[in-house]
Amino acid sequence: MKILTHILAALMLTLLVAGCQNSSVDDLAPNGAGTQLPEKLVQSMKAKGMSVTSPVMFRIFKEENLLEVWKRKDNGRYDMVTSYQICKWSGKLGPKFVEGDRQAPEGFYAVRPAQMNPKSSYYLSFNTGFPNALDRALGRTGANLMVHGACSSSGCYSMTDAQVAQIYAFARDAFKGGQESIQLQAYPFRMTPANMARYKDDPNYTFWKNLKEGYDHFEITKVPPKVDVCEKKYVFNHTSDPNAPIAATATCPPADQPESLKMAYQSYQTSYETAFTTMVGKGKITPPSRSIQGIAEAKIIAEWSARRARGERVTQEPPSLSPQDRGAAAKPQVMVRLASAVAADKAKEEHEASKRTRMGRTMASAAPTPITLAPSSAQSAPVKQAEPAPQTTAAVSPQAPAAAVEQPAPAKKAWWKIIGN
Repeated sequence: MKILTHILAALMLTLLVAGCQNSSVDDLAPNGAGTQLPEKLVQSMKAKGMSVTSPVMFRIFKEENLLEVWKRKDNGRYDMVTSYQICKWSGKLGPKFVEGDRQAPEGFYAVRPAQMNPKSSYYLSFNTGFPNALDRALGRTGANLMVHGACSSSGCYSMTDAQVAQIYAFARDAFKGGQESIQLQAYPFRMTPANMARYKDDPNYTFWKNLKEGYDHFEITKVPPKVDVCEKKYVFNHTSDPNAPIAATATCPPADQPESLKMAYQSYQTSYETAFTTMVGKGKITPPSRSIQGIAEAKIIAEWSARRARGERVTQEPPSLSPQDRGAAAKPQVMVRLASAVAADKAKEEHEASKRTRMGRTMASAAPTPITLAPSSAQSAPVKQAEPAPQTTAAVSPQAPAAAVEQPAPAKKAWWKIIGN
């Protein structure tokens, strides 16, 4: 307890936040965004020493399909209030690499009031903040990656509308209480010794070990870690100075951590290494889930996404380099086209056909027609002389119009050629 008290004292100097701008907060609650948290949750928070407006933190675990909500208690430490089953998250385990790879991001992100969207097309949403400083340093691309409602996802974390209304309310109320930014921690799975042993041969393992450092800091202190980026990797609680210059691609400065935190972290790691070695030695472990196989697979999927969006014929599922899919890759793949692209092509064809029909009718109406004179006309006698052959009218009459339109025919042909182009 004494060690934790010293750790908390050092961390709270840098993690307690000042008030945010009212102009941003006041815009967070129109329409459904004004939903209040259920009384049962409010009472649970009070019992744990939390207020409705106390700071909040979110943790996401892909493999477990969970989004956890943590809030700060009166003693400065955080405790979990509730968790929600994620309705859908896009892609596989592993970080997002490039625009179009369909991956939901993993890492440490800051959510600010300006990232909240109460008028989202997906009911309610907030932007994860991807790409962050590390993503940019690593050349990762993508935008508008959200936590949202509507249970539909392409590169995002999607919840039901009822769930996202509560998650949104947690964030909104924390901002009203003065929190400037909410830490969002997105993990591939719980970073336990058993899970790390399962994925020790995964191409994303080095990145995940870096995420685990932040995971461990939170497990030890129960306070969101101070996150910085240097040498193209995350560093956690690296310095107690909030204004210390740390550049994402530069050499990391010397660590300046309280001795108590160093000791607690080292003790935690010693216990972890023992458990990890035991799990690896067992040999028989739960098979790993599919994960993206680095930038190579990300680029292949991004190209597939681009072709699909253009309405080209593509495989029904995106291509995969995961070991679990090696056998499936050799089998014939079902080829499909995006429904909207097919519908657009059909509508275009129907429009062109309709235009050609209308033009044909216009040309037909513009063509000269045979003139029929009244009996009282001075030319009635010549017309009557043609009456002895009424039986052949059906055969002869088409010839008369043909002769009548013989001269304008070239013009009609020219219009038809123009339309066809």
